[in-house]
Amino acid sequence: MANDEILEEEDSLITLTDENGEDITFEYLDCIEYAAKEYLVLTPAEDEAGEIVILEIEPVDEQTENYLAVEDEATLDAVYGIFKDRYKDVLTFAD
Repeated sequence: MANDEILEEEDSLITLTDENGEDITFEYLDCIEYAAKEYLVLTPAEDEAGEIVILEIEPVDEQTENYLAVEDEATLDAVYGIFKDRYKDVLTFAD
């Protein structure tokens, strides 16, 4: 399956509540496993600038997950690098 087909199939919106209780809607881009953890790669639904948000998935139980901001720059760079490599033929990246 080509990467562009993957993007089309997984195109969905996710609404998350931030620490201030405000809902923010994101477009799901990918889920990446790195260093035995999973990370969501999202973009704000209202953002035309193409900003990427990476959140760590923290399982709470079988049905519940928390999404945590990633503070470690090396982890952010590694996950973003995997994402860029995976979609290099589909998306244009401005670095």
